Amino acid sequence: MSGPGGFEAYDGHAGFEGRYGSGFEGRKETDEFDGPDGTGGFGDSGEFDDSEGFGNSGDSGGFGDSDGFGDSEGFGNSRDSGGHGDSDQFGDSDDFGDSEDFGDFGGPDEPVAGNGRGGDRERPPRIPMPRASVEDSGLPLPRLDDLPPVPLVLPHDVLKSLLGAWALAACSAAETAAVEEHLGTCGACAEEALRLRGAVGLLHQPESLDLDPTLRTRVLDGCLDRRPPRIPVPGWAAPYDAESARLDALLQDFGDAEWHAPVRLRWFEGNGTMSRRTTVAGVIAHLLSVDGLVAVALGLEDPLGDPEAEGARGSAARTEAFWRASRFPPTRSVRVPWREQSHHLVRTVSFTGGSTGALAVPYGDFTLPLHDAMLDRAFECWVHAEDIAEAVDYPYEPPAPRHLNRMIDLAARMLPAVLAARRREGLAAPGAARHLVPAGTPGRTLRLEIEGSGGGEWLIPLDSPGAAGSADHEVAHVALDGVEFCRLAAGHVSPQEAAAGQGGDREAIRDVLFAAASLSRM
Repeated sequence: MSGPGGFEAYDGHAGFEGRYGSGFEGRKETDEFDGPDGTGGFGDSGEFDDSEGFGNSGDSGGFGDSDGFGDSEGFGNSRDSGGHGDSDQFGDSDDFGDSEDFGDFGGPDEPVAGNGRGGDRERPPRIPMPRASVEDSGLPLPRLDDLPPVPLVLPHDVLKSLLGAWALAACSAAETAAVEEHLGTCGACAEEALRLRGAVGLLHQPESLDLDPTLRTRVLDGCLDRRPPRIPVPGWAAPYDAESARLDALLQDFGDAEWHAPVRLRWFEGNGTMSRRTTVAGVIAHLLSVDGLVAVALGLEDPLGDPEAEGARGSAARTEAFWRASRFPPTRSVRVPWREQSHHLVRTVSFTGGSTGALAVPYGDFTLPLHDAMLDRAFECWVHAEDIAEAVDYPYEPPAPRHLNRMIDLAARMLPAVLAARRREGLAAPGAARHLVPAGTPGRTLRLEIEGSGGGEWLIPLDSPGAAGSADHEVAHVALDGVEFCRLAAGHVSPQEAAAGQGGDREAIRDVLFAAASLSRM
């Protein structure tokens, strides 16, 4: 390669003068590099000038201090005579790779073929190339789950010391596997493990951190046995007092997520099930608005303000009016007015001494006396508390047996009137042998047997709401669990799905079960 500053073409005459001046005489065409015998090789005879070059003599032209790889000149970056000395080395100024031409010695990307002293074999690079990472290769990484578990190899004394933790189920999975494998081969440790497991079974059983739902009732009963209240709560208002307190305890620790949890209100209408979707806060708003019917009857403030202007007279209409009147969907703020209203209701009926029990409470399509209306509100409070507990996945117990019995009694007393209303609407068949009897006279009767806590027996007249039930005129018998019957009356169980023991007139049984479901409303 020719050019300024490079090695001149090796044509046999010019030598290496372009790069190194006169130090490298060109090789004659008739001469060869015969070898190191002095006649035609790198000797002193004359192929390379004695003054400068790659001669064998250290003084005249070899690798001495004068020229070559000495202190003065060497293979530096200088285009004139730079060398490998102190002036320009393979250092900070320039390196060997900066030369413009490498001539026959190869470029930076070519293997160096010889160095004037060796052969033409290629030398591998001294610095290895960086290894490729697994993440950069695009291949999937190995999954740790696919790796087989490495069993623990523990000595006997360590495994024996783990028996107590193993009996308490406090070992890790690997330790448990190691201990159980050891128990199959060591009889002494196996006997010790059996003794420890037996001891663990004698420890105190874990108990739920939730309070017993009957705790409040038991505490109040104990207090009232010692000192009767100065102003007692009427017996027909006690179920509402207890159920509103239980629901308030359920709501006490609710956060925003629980208050906005979806709840579906369900009831039975005609021959089918109806539903309305709302939230936990919407359910409390529903109870607040319907409890307002009792509040208005007692002369207390109506939570709706002016229900006549809204046209809200029934429970469903009042609830819809309350929801519409709210600027925003009901939130946790509805709990305080509902609880204050429930306190006012119980306090008011208690101050009257129970004399207001016969006061009429209009429900729109029908009217209930106050003592039955308070039982109705207690029943609704329990049913909707179960709806809320189901929405937030929390257990909720039925009412106390004596309160449950009062609620079942109210439903049983309302069945004849509901059955007659369904007949008028054509929803219940009158039957070919239906007896028309005057009020107060015994007629066809269905025996309703309620099992479980709060249960009992009721004779339901089938022919007229004013007729008297009689065991002598019994034509059918139905047996139901107490809680199951209440859920049927709440519209949460359809008449076809009610687990009832039946006997007698099938048509009468069907009519009574559908009438029980029709007791429900929004």
